[in-house]
Amino acid sequence: MDAAWERAQTRLADIRSLARNNEPALRTIRVGQLDAELLDQELVQLLQDPISKAFNFPRWKPELSLFVQLVLYKLSVWDTGATYGARLQDLRYVVPRASGGLSPSGLPQQTLLVHACLTVLVPYIHTRLRSHALSRAWPDAPSSDRRRKIWALLVSLESTHSLAALLSFIAFLWDGRFRTVADRLLNMRLIPSRRLVKRNVSYEFMNRQMVWHAFTEFLLFVLPLINARSIRRQVSRLTALLIPTSLSSFFNPTRANTHVRGKYWNLPREQCAICAENASFSLSLAEPSNAFTSLATTMAPVTASDSQTPDTDMEPPLHPIHTPYLTSCGDVYCYHCIAERMMRAADEEEGQKWECLRCGQPVQSADRLVAEVDSVGSEMSGSDYEFSSDMDVTDLSGSLASMESYSESGLSEGS
Repeated sequence: MDAAWERAQTRLADIRSLARNNEPALRTIRVGQLDAELLDQELVQLLQDPISKAFNFPRWKPELSLFVQLVLYKLSVWDTGATYGARLQDLRYVVPRASGGLSPSGLPQQTLLVHACLTVLVPYIHTRLRSHALSRAWPDAPSSDRRRKIWALLVSLESTHSLAALLSFIAFLWDGRFRTVADRLLNMRLIPSRRLVKRNVSYEFMNRQMVWHAFTEFLLFVLPLINARSIRRQVSRLTALLIPTSLSSFFNPTRANTHVRGKYWNLPREQCAICAENASFSLSLAEPSNAFTSLATTMAPVTASDSQTPDTDMEPPLHPIHTPYLTSCGDVYCYHCIAERMMRAADEEEGQKWECLRCGQPVQSADRLVAEVDSVGSEMSGSDYEFSSDMDVTDLSGSLASMESYSESGLSEGS
């Protein structure tokens, strides 16, 4: 038995050597290497943003980025032989043996120092030099100036590096060996950390992102086409049709017994309610027509002493009526205000009427206000004239008061 085993050892050794020679070489996926580079950039950005906000030194932003990258390089490549992005992709660096000491990761120290200079220090120096040249206007200097020559040299170096990076990337797509120019110069390759790597790809998150992205694009396309005011108006009308008036009065008896009033029912008659509403959107305290000043003036009670104040001491209203127009409900507004509101209501929905801000009734029409002023012994007795924006506010308030007294007397006679 032992003699047979000894004779078989030579054959087994030949079989092992044959299997070792025919073993496939480790194959590194290109997309894994590119994903590792993107993950490294994202990690630097995630660490750099909070530090920049905490210290709030925009001038020293390149130095903060340099510090973050150096710390990450020390903790990743120098200590473990792979960046954090490469470790997430289950990759590590391999470097041909060279003379000199070894780092904790087992890679040559000289190679890693040169690699750190090419990938961290050189980009920092380039960023600082370029920002300094632009702040000193080196590109605008005369062609014979030394600064202009340095700037031309810097631009040529940038173009050369861009061309070299392009050629190196094309070669990487061809053979998948060296990801960057620095890796190609130092012969540093990324290979799988383990010989048998099971790459599990989950498409659940990607599918969810695609669904939400399509849904967001659909909402961005549809929402501008929806008229929210029209929908609210239709819902209110449907509610009014479904719920009878008697039933709504039963549930809310106080509302049934109160008179319908608008938003600015207590605003003085010589002021425009639409102008007051427009001014309510202004929050600037420097403006006399802001929301707080307007509200305080509107809600201020009128006492007897105030009513007896002579006309010469009266302050002008905050929202005077310019070119007054009388609506079908009996209230007065500025021409441009009432015209704009009525046209907007008509544009939103055909046949829609704008509701008055004083009485809450729908406005059917608006006509130019014409007041009759009677003066005993005056040449203007019995004559009428049209209001204009130059008319005194006291005349307008007096005319409105006379119109109210006339309408009340007419109603009493009719009754």
